[in-house]
Amino acid sequence: MSRRRLRFVVLTLAACATVFATACTVAAPGSPSPVAATAPDAALQPFYDQKLAWGPCAPYATTDEERTAFANPRFDCARLEVPLDYARPEGRRAGIAVLRQKALDQNARIGSLVTNPGGPGASGMSTLTSIISGGAGDGSLARRFDLIGFDPRGVGASTPKIDCLTDAEQDAEREKTFADPSPAGVAAADADSKMYAQRCAERVGTDVLANLGTRDVVRDMDILRAALGDAKLTYLGYSYGTRIGATYAEEFPDRVRAMVLDGALDPEQSTIDRIVDQNAGFQGAFDAFAAWCAQQTTPCPLGQDPKQATTVFQALVRPLIDKPIPAGAGRVLSFSDAQTGVSQALYTPIVYPALSAGIAGLATGNGEILLRLADFYYDRAPNGRYSNTIEAFTVISCVDEERITDRAQIAELNRRSDEVAPFRSTGRGPVNSLDPCAFWPVPPSSKPHVPKVSGLPPTLVISVTGDPATPYQAGVELAKALDGRLLTVEGTQHTVALQGNRCTDNAVTSYLVDGTLPAAGLTCRVD
Repeated sequence: MSRRRLRFVVLTLAACATVFATACTVAAPGSPSPVAATAPDAALQPFYDQKLAWGPCAPYATTDEERTAFANPRFDCARLEVPLDYARPEGRRAGIAVLRQKALDQNARIGSLVTNPGGPGASGMSTLTSIISGGAGDGSLARRFDLIGFDPRGVGASTPKIDCLTDAEQDAEREKTFADPSPAGVAAADADSKMYAQRCAERVGTDVLANLGTRDVVRDMDILRAALGDAKLTYLGYSYGTRIGATYAEEFPDRVRAMVLDGALDPEQSTIDRIVDQNAGFQGAFDAFAAWCAQQTTPCPLGQDPKQATTVFQALVRPLIDKPIPAGAGRVLSFSDAQTGVSQALYTPIVYPALSAGIAGLATGNGEILLRLADFYYDRAPNGRYSNTIEAFTVISCVDEERITDRAQIAELNRRSDEVAPFRSTGRGPVNSLDPCAFWPVPPSSKPHVPKVSGLPPTLVISVTGDPATPYQAGVELAKALDGRLLTVEGTQHTVALQGNRCTDNAVTSYLVDGTLPAAGLTCRVD
């Protein structure tokens, strides 16, 4: 996995509250027709005409947690068939796993609400069960919509599956830290990245790797829309899911009913600039944590002066580069895992108490808490089994992002990242090694650009001022590119829609149900 990028943390969403009164409206459609807005190509017609065979979800579970969640009788599941390669629809097929909770009020049903939790690589099926268990399964949206979660191609229960590393190999990778900028250190890091790319090519297949990007996911989502019986798509996407939404809007603008994009990626921003801005965002979140920590009644492991917190943390974490510390059950905490665990906790202030305890553990030589936080990021179960979330993250990123092979650019990227996020810096200088994408056996299928849309209905873009993973300005730029309405939320967390903030949740519910946009300039606030 690229050590510079972070994935979206899986959300547990709260129920929506009352409808929010706003000043600008769009047409609110009723029950959708099963006829697509524009007829598909003849070669794809059989895929658009397919009927989903809904049944129990238990066979789709890939983890123990999913086996428990998917047993809930309110869910049913199906598999959508799509072309693996849209240029050859008559060839090999992929199977998209789909989970549904039917609308609680069938008489008031509007259609389907398709969701994506981000990543890339997060399971939409698993996340939807968390959405519902968190309370949204009985709220306003659940009454009016079939709630739909799907695992994008290659992810989770979908087939063919991304599987590049064994569980033991993933454990071994996490113990490595490539902090040596010398030629020998760079060569070792390059060899590790090259090995990862080769294993993916051998174990997954280049024909699969070439067709796993956002370009293909949005085509799958349009076939899903038709198979669900909706003339137009109603969509809620978080983080990377905003890229899926924006790309769908560009590809099929006449097939969008309503679209909420929360935690946006700037569509025009280069990969390098995005990584630097994200690092700056996490430093801001680290600083916010340090300020919170200093105000607690128990002593803060970073000291009582937030301005010195980064220096204190560096002194605690950098020794792990050469000597990882015990972390329970025969495992150790590496520098890389410590940084991953800290960053995972910075997605939301709810995890600040655990993060404080984890950093305190560094001072006593106990890495167990930070390792558990890193395990959550990597989706590692207590039994040592991994989902394919992180592998999918890497594979999809390698065909979605710009490929960086110029070592001078890499050195400058790492220098800039160290400058804006010193809490993450090794202190040993930038390492200009290549990541796995530089050795990828297939070319990128996307590149940054401003979406060219015509006929798109008004969309709702939500951006949090202190979002560490998807900085606020990216939401401003995406709303501008789509000519949509921006909802600003003041706070420090990654994404916010349907997570219990009444102001935001009411705006989202009103827009998705009635087509009513929030008032221009509305700002919500997260405590």
